[in-house]
Amino acid sequence: MKVRAEPPFDHPPRPLAQKVGAVLWPSFFAACIATMVFFAFVDPLALRDITFPEADISREAGYSIAFFMFWLATASACLFTWILLRPSSRYNKPPTD
Repeated sequence: MKVRAEPPFDHPPRPLAQKVGAVLWPSFFAACIATMVFFAFVDPLALRDITFPEADISREAGYSIAFFMFWLATASACLFTWILLRPSSRYNKPPTD
C-alpha cells in the first residue's frame, strides 16, 4: 500500500495593502518614538547651525525633516525584515524532473 505524501502547507498570499501596512505602520510608530527621544535632547536649530549654517531651516522644518529621515530608516529595516520572513516554500520550488 502506497502512502501519499501531504503537500507542504503554504500560507496564502497576503493582499498588497496588508504587506504595505505591515511595513509602514511599525516604521511610522518607531519614527515617532525616535523623533520624540532625539529632540528631547537636541534642538533642531542648534543641529542646523552645526550642519548647515547657511540654510534657512525653521524649527518645525527640522522636526519634519528628521521625522521623515527616521521613518525612511525604520521603513527600510521593516522592509528587510519582511523580505527575510517570507515563506521560503513559495520561492524555493523543488526541482522538476
